[in-house]
Amino acid sequence: MTLLVTGGAGFIGAAIVAAALARGEDVRVLDSLRADVHGTDVHGAALHGTDVHGSGLFDSLPVDFIRGDVRDADLVAEALRGVDAVCHQAAKVGLGVDFSDAPDYVSSNDLGTAVLLAGMAQAGIRRLVIASSMVVYGEGAYRGPSGPARPAPRTIADLEAGRFDPFDADGNPLTPELIEEDAALDPRNVYAITKLSQEQLATSWARNTGGTVAALRYHNVYGPGMPQNTPYAGVASLFRSAIERGEPARVFEDGAQRRDFVNSRDVASANLAALDWTAVVAPSTSRAFNVGSGDVHTIGDLASELSRLAGAVDPVVTGEFRLGDVRHITASSARARAELGWAPAVSFVDGMREFATAPLRAPATP
Repeated sequence: MTLLVTGGAGFIGAAIVAAALARGEDVRVLDSLRADVHGTDVHGAALHGTDVHGSGLFDSLPVDFIRGDVRDADLVAEALRGVDAVCHQAAKVGLGVDFSDAPDYVSSNDLGTAVLLAGMAQAGIRRLVIASSMVVYGEGAYRGPSGPARPAPRTIADLEAGRFDPFDADGNPLTPELIEEDAALDPRNVYAITKLSQEQLATSWARNTGGTVAALRYHNVYGPGMPQNTPYAGVASLFRSAIERGEPARVFEDGAQRRDFVNSRDVASANLAALDWTAVVAPSTSRAFNVGSGDVHTIGDLASELSRLAGAVDPVVTGEFRLGDVRHITASSARARAELGWAPAVSFVDGMREFATAPLRAPATP
């Protein structure tokens, strides 16, 4: 199989490239190496090329690397030549700084996906795995006195008063549960909206072309090579970046937010399992899959464990909040286990032990 990985020089994309090469696939990468993600260095490799081919990034690996933006239709057509399947990872990630980021999110994620899908339709490529996110759900799944519940967005007044946990309409406390793929979708920030739009664009492509698409809803991914010192990175990277600077990890709210932290190697194996699935399911199929460890931990747990393993100062619980954040969201990955034959292999303990001292990506350029 010849596989195109868009965003293949990124944190998750690079893990997918490594996994695909390890099982003998031919791999092509399309990546713009944008400065706000990569800075001037990616995984320690000097980027000395300025032309489309030859950045130097994959010189030591059997990878056909094309440097360019997924929004460039001509480059996408070139990248798709001779390809059997596509793994679409290229995207602007994270909650963002403020609403002024919205045009870049929409252009990078949704326009980029539309250009890629149009190119795939033209090239006759019918197998796609696309990176989605847990953020499409909004808040996670909860249960109240009357059964399953999905709370409304938290208010500034409640957050400022330290009332972080959601309640139902009658003021009853809610108990968080694992969320499944058929739950109602409720994206609550610009990034989340673009990820849902990517899924919907891919579904439309599948229906119109007879293609098959697996949308992988990543939960909190961590691992070696995460970006550092950027507001767009995940919380694990923000904590590690603080530790690298000799500062305490700063934990928002009260640190009791429940998350599912999944290792990047497990995310890569999920992508390969999903690619295999696209080869055997019926045409015009679009299916979403949660990709999580199935092991619930709090953000405070993460900060404490990383700090302890790195020999750093204790975390600081700040009580600060971000309005676009949700309180609890944890994954049920039962569908991926049953239909993709995939299961995570890296435990929280082992993954954190490695991640606590693993190298991070060089600081990005603002």
